[in-house]
Amino acid sequence: MSSVGNPSNIFWHECAVGKVDRQKLLNQQGCIVWITGLSGSGKSTLACSLGRQLHTRGKLSYVLDGDNLRHGLNKNLGFAPEDRTENIRRVGEVAKLFADAGLICIASLISPYRKDRDACRALLPEDFIEVFLNMPLELCEERDPKGLYKLARAGKIKGFTGIDDPYEPPLKCEIEIQVKDGKCATPNEMAGEVVLYLEDKGYLEAQ
Repeated sequence: MSSVGNPSNIFWHECAVGKVDRQKLLNQQGCIVWITGLSGSGKSTLACSLGRQLHTRGKLSYVLDGDNLRHGLNKNLGFAPEDRTENIRRVGEVAKLFADAGLICIASLISPYRKDRDACRALLPEDFIEVFLNMPLELCEERDPKGLYKLARAGKIKGFTGIDDPYEPPLKCEIEIQVKDGKCATPNEMAGEVVLYLEDKGYLEAQ
């Protein structure tokens, strides 16, 4: 029986250029901005707006979008609970690598289960920024940009988050964005709020 994959036979190899060196080169600090919320809450739109605002400031970021990743990295996964857990685990590991490279990694996924998001936070606890797009189900269903809620209500999609599968909201997120006085902030306004947080915490300059 082969023992090549045994953890005792696998060793971490350190390189001369480390995270701090890369951060100095980019004049920023690597981190993970994890955007979570129901389908239709505006996660992808916020992620792209945030990436654009950071770009105009000369900051390097990369968006890991849940749907996009299912075209490649996670195309072999379905939507059963165990597949969703593996989906989030893979994205968390990739996001950690991007952050280690010195980038501001923006992960945009429904990520409905709290334990899965918390597992990603544990990979980089000091530099994990959870953004909860706390939009009412009624609003998301009214938007329904992909027509998925309509299909779920018709019983054509099973296990759809918010309809017949749960969404577990964060308990201690860094940023929560809600509808205020019946109005939803624009994507640029929401992105601006995240940028201000990153700036305040020192992520937009090197250590």
